[in-house]
Amino acid sequence: MHASQGRSAGLGLALASAFAFGGSGVAAKPLIEAGLDPLHVVWLRVAGAALVMLPVAWRHRDLLRRKPALLVGFGLLAVAGVQAFYFASISRIPVGVALLIEYLAPALVLGWVRFVQRRPVTRAAALGVVLAVGGLACVVQIWSGLTFDLVGLLLALAAACCQVGYFVLSDQGADEAEQADPIGVIAYGLLIGALVLTVIARPWGMDWSLLGGSADMDGSDVPAWLLLGWIVLIATVLAYVTGVISVRRLSPQVAGVVACLEAVIATVLAWVLLGEHLDAPQIIGGAVVLVGAFIAQSSTPKAPAAGPVAGSGAGSGTDSGAGSGAVSPTGEAEGSPEGREVEGSDSDSEGRDAGLPAGRNAP
Repeated sequence: MHASQGRSAGLGLALASAFAFGGSGVAAKPLIEAGLDPLHVVWLRVAGAALVMLPVAWRHRDLLRRKPALLVGFGLLAVAGVQAFYFASISRIPVGVALLIEYLAPALVLGWVRFVQRRPVTRAAALGVVLAVGGLACVVQIWSGLTFDLVGLLLALAAACCQVGYFVLSDQGADEAEQADPIGVIAYGLLIGALVLTVIARPWGMDWSLLGGSADMDGSDVPAWLLLGWIVLIATVLAYVTGVISVRRLSPQVAGVVACLEAVIATVLAWVLLGEHLDAPQIIGGAVVLVGAFIAQSSTPKAPAAGPVAGSGAGSGTDSGAGSGAVSPTGEAEGSPEGREVEGSDSDSEGRDAGLPAGRNAP
């Protein structure tokens, strides 16, 4: 019962994270059209979230001593790396192609589980990934302006690898007696990511007066500060917190496939709030993503019954009450309260609009 409730809560958090990340593009696009450079919008997003989380970082300052490598890795990969490689890639290849390659992260996670951790991956999990990636190809319409640029493709693939790092590091240490608080990890990851992005974005050249004006959202004037507040508080702070906690409650693979919904949500929100056209292939693709996410999340075996059965040996391949003992989000942590398993997939997702950090791209 407890495991079932924990799993339901994890799915709810993963969906909340997908919605929050998916709404980043809708809020960021009007700011970019108002004159802000896309990189400056990303810097404002991450730096603003880092300031919000500063009290949390101070409260968990012991993490600097206990988990320095985890904090640096999360900041470099899950925050700065995804952003930097994504923006570098869309400067050379279409945004839809870059997003699709970045969404290969779920498949890469399964590859990590199968070939690095040498643990089995169910056919249902693999099928869910294939369906999700195929549906996303329709959602982002990769056939529009398709070009080949080896450097751009490699940069997008690097962004996908950083997305894998997000899910792997989100689950890091979940099986330890003294776990690293996920909120503290997020706080320091955002601080480190903000420092790195400061060097890349060089915000001292930004036109700060634009933040005091308004931006057009499908014919309506919206205060720029309100849009920025949404990006910082909802699309970054809330999105990261719910996302990382969901990874710990679910397997990283399952949370990753659910995260594929971010692109679908971004597309629907852009249709509703920005008046962007949504055609039949995108609607069909979104439905396919939903099917893939459902198959992947339902493929996770039920948690073992609480307490050993008389006369039984150790649980089949796992410690009692534990998932597969991996420290990465691609595996499950031993002793995890929900007895998580290695299934599903993970992906990163983001707003699909050109020049925007694809939703989680600050995951």
